[in-house]
Amino acid sequence: MARVQVLPPDEARKIAAGEVIDRPAALVRELIDNAIDAGGNRIELSIDGGGIRRIEVIDDGSGMEKEDLELCWKTHATSKIRSMDDLKSAETLGFRGEALAAAATVSHLEILSSADSREAWRLEVGPGEAFGARIERGRRKRGTSVRAIGLFDTIPARKRFLKREWSEANLCRLTFIDKALAFPSISFRLTLDGKLKTALPVASSLKERFASLLLDPPQAAYLHEIHNATTRFSVSIVIGGPELARPDRRQQYVFANGRRIQDFSLMQALEYGTQGWFPNGYHPIGAIFVDIDPAMADFNIHPAKREVRFADASAIHHAVTSSLRDFVRHRNQQYTEQVYTAPELEILFTTEPSPQFQNKPSQEFEYAVARTLALDALQENPPEYAPQALLARPGTPEFTSSLVPQTMQTEFTAHTSSPAFHSEHKLRYVGKAFDIFIIIEKNDRLFFIDQHAAHERILYEQFLARPVPIQELLVAIPFRTESEEDDQFLNTRRDALERLGVVIKMDCGSWRIEALPAHWNLSDSETVQAILDLKRAGADLAEHWLATLACHRAVKEGDNLDERVALSLAEAALALPVLRCPHGRPILFELSRDLLLRAVKRV
Repeated sequence: MARVQVLPPDEARKIAAGEVIDRPAALVRELIDNAIDAGGNRIELSIDGGGIRRIEVIDDGSGMEKEDLELCWKTHATSKIRSMDDLKSAETLGFRGEALAAAATVSHLEILSSADSREAWRLEVGPGEAFGARIERGRRKRGTSVRAIGLFDTIPARKRFLKREWSEANLCRLTFIDKALAFPSISFRLTLDGKLKTALPVASSLKERFASLLLDPPQAAYLHEIHNATTRFSVSIVIGGPELARPDRRQQYVFANGRRIQDFSLMQALEYGTQGWFPNGYHPIGAIFVDIDPAMADFNIHPAKREVRFADASAIHHAVTSSLRDFVRHRNQQYTEQVYTAPELEILFTTEPSPQFQNKPSQEFEYAVARTLALDALQENPPEYAPQALLARPGTPEFTSSLVPQTMQTEFTAHTSSPAFHSEHKLRYVGKAFDIFIIIEKNDRLFFIDQHAAHERILYEQFLARPVPIQELLVAIPFRTESEEDDQFLNTRRDALERLGVVIKMDCGSWRIEALPAHWNLSDSETVQAILDLKRAGADLAEHWLATLACHRAVKEGDNLDERVALSLAEAALALPVLRCPHGRPILFELSRDLLLRAVKRV
């Protein structure tokens, strides 16, 4: 076995530098942090070769004097703290004094800085000059530019494990996005290999900056901003509506005092707070921004400061979920008059290019290609509210409907609307499509109503309005739990479950279910699992359970409804206060007469 020995200083510095700067994106993060801490109002990032050949960050912040420049590149040189006690109140993004020292160890570093626009100084230092640096006079306005050239040129082992240039460039871009999202009051520019990719002016809000970075302009209308302040912290939330739902969580962000952090609990709060607003399998896009007294958070528990330990994490989690729940309830009240139409379908019904394409053959071709791509995109990822019949290609099965009344085989309790509704909005039953949609005509509009989603919402509203009917079981359902967590849940929520129609008792270390909601039709094992699944519902236990009841009781896809029942269901659906099922899916799609006429060139 080799004997223990102390590493040579130069090797030790290289290893330590690799812990701070493991790839170009890490250096980008550190340099932008410094620019923000310096009070920069304009920050520019330029990278070449994925940041491996060159990274440069320019700001118009406070700048440095010659004496500061002589020290800034040395290990643990910092202007932000003086002792351990200062860590408790550090409000800057960086404070350890590691970034420039690490950069000087793994690249050739050039810094040009001026504190007053009159005098500027230029520093050059690199791996081959570990014990010295060259400083000379330079010229620039107030602020600092930092350029790192040839990252890891002197450490081939680390450079060999970097990704391809385009991949490293994308990681740098994602870091740039993280910083720009958290500081809308700063303008940012990003240049990749000499080409300007992003230019962000100062934004008036977090929502505006989020939209400008991550969304197409028309999508910004579906973005919302929420604020909640306490005496100990404040929370700002940017949240996208169901129109922006995603099948993954890649556009979810959490920030604490301007730093993007990894916090599963707060990501979970984003999902919990919007439960019932998004279809199953889809997730919200959004960002949570926590501003907290540094004394109430430890930012020093992770080498790259990606994690934070909050002194009152549960209160922050509650502030996020409660703010989102209140917002969602308020938004749902506004959905009564919302029209579920598909603006994406407009291009599909237009066979002639708009005036700017006319008499320009090459642009007409581009238009035709764009239209084809739009159709392909809609087929691969159709809007949640678009009926598939409208997206059919020639030769595929087209829209089908039946005007023949069918026998009702599924129990349905009609929820009739007011007389005023009948007099002002005459409905005409048209038929059924795909054993899913009830088609109704009203005032030059067609409504395609999802019979299951609509009935589910109707039942859910009924359950909210009156107590759930309980049915005692002739034979109790015995079961055993698999964890203490299950036992604790059943013990603490037993009264709440009983109010929802579920009566459970403990007997000799095992549990038994003695009563369930009327018309319950799941098997014993499914019943037990449905009850235990409520652990994840948190404060929304009642809403979650009632949504489950409504889903099981509602008519299903393929159930036959006669014309009278279908019309009553449609009336009740159009009179609902919220036009979404309890799980967040729209219950109907609306198509205007004008759009159909334009589709066949009758307008």
